[in-house]
Amino acid sequence: MSTLDGMTTGTWTLDPAHTEVGFSVRHAGISKVRGVFGTVSGELTVTEDASRSTGLVSIDVASVDTKNEGRDNHVRSAEFFDVENHPEMTYQITGLDLTDGEGTVSGTLTLRGVSREVTLDTEFNGVAVDAFGTTRAGFTAATTISRKEFGITWNAALAAGGVMVSDKVRIDLDVEFTAPGSQH
Repeated sequence: MSTLDGMTTGTWTLDPAHTEVGFSVRHAGISKVRGVFGTVSGELTVTEDASRSTGLVSIDVASVDTKNEGRDNHVRSAEFFDVENHPEMTYQITGLDLTDGEGTVSGTLTLRGVSREVTLDTEFNGVAVDAFGTTRAGFTAATTISRKEFGITWNAALAAGGVMVSDKVRIDLDVEFTAPGSQH
């Protein structure tokens, strides 16, 4: 049985001020471009057997920030996220498999209207009460997806061979949830 030591049962709320959802993708085969999403919300419903816990994380894909306005606008376009038709990316949590604070979170990632099962390598960082009396729980998670599996196929061939943007995208999450009934 999976456990989340210190987390009470009930619905915990994602704290966007203490959460970061980021990604990196290889550019021109020689470096990585990194970005973050500024608008994220969600909740995690913790059950006594944590493996049966569920939740939903929603990301406003228009809030993408790669520190380059032109690139951000291209990523928002129909060639990538297509925010006009698909403004949100979601991750529906279907279960946790954590032993001694490490393991996986299983769920369904929906991006551009395409849903795929995605497993996150996850570390449960524990529970703490902050200086204002709010009980918080933290998680770190990561995975790598194929953007082609979500219908994101835009690319450009390079003169020396290869392509502008790799298919593989790494997703990194640092997430805090607040206990049921807490203010954040």
